[in-house]
Amino acid sequence: MDRVRLKKYEIAGVFVVIATAVVLHFAYELTEGAMWSIIFGSVNESVWEHIKIFTMPYFVWGIIEFCICRPHFRRFFVCKIAGLYFLGTAMAVFFYVYTPFTGGSVFAVDILSSVLWTVLAFVISYKLYFYSNSPEIWFSSALFMLILFMAMYFSFSACPPQADLFRDPVTGKYGIIPPYMDVGAFALSAVVMR
Repeated sequence: MDRVRLKKYEIAGVFVVIATAVVLHFAYELTEGAMWSIIFGSVNESVWEHIKIFTMPYFVWGIIEFCICRPHFRRFFVCKIAGLYFLGTAMAVFFYVYTPFTGGSVFAVDILSSVLWTVLAFVISYKLYFYSNSPEIWFSSALFMLILFMAMYFSFSACPPQADLFRDPVTGKYGIIPPYMDVGAFALSAVVMR
């Protein structure tokens, strides 16, 4: 397989994933809750929903890369799944490591770190493909990890676990938040209940 060609598509993928994530971040609100925006977009401001809008474009771009570049299937598949899990894990871990020091989320840090993790996910998959010994032996594990990812991806927006990863920091709610909800009234009632 042509390294230069794949490298070009990996670099293009960084821009495609970031641009798609921006669109998906606002899709739910702009479409007033259209079904496709619930499935693919961000339905709240939780860490999970931000992971979701980066990982699916990364995965879809991997399919496009495969169709165009025609790499060795099993090797490419394992490398892309490794990049996918790196991307989601790095976003979550970094968020929970830095926010205790800053007292909460910092918009610029969130944006810059998401870009960094996206770049590194593509670098990891590229390096694994060309510089690792037989990653294809992990094909069965990678296939299981993809099935697990898809199950989480398509379940956790509608039916999120009651964990901090899935909690919207603005409303304190989980999952799909109705567009008509009065955030100010909700915050006031939370203060009164103390």
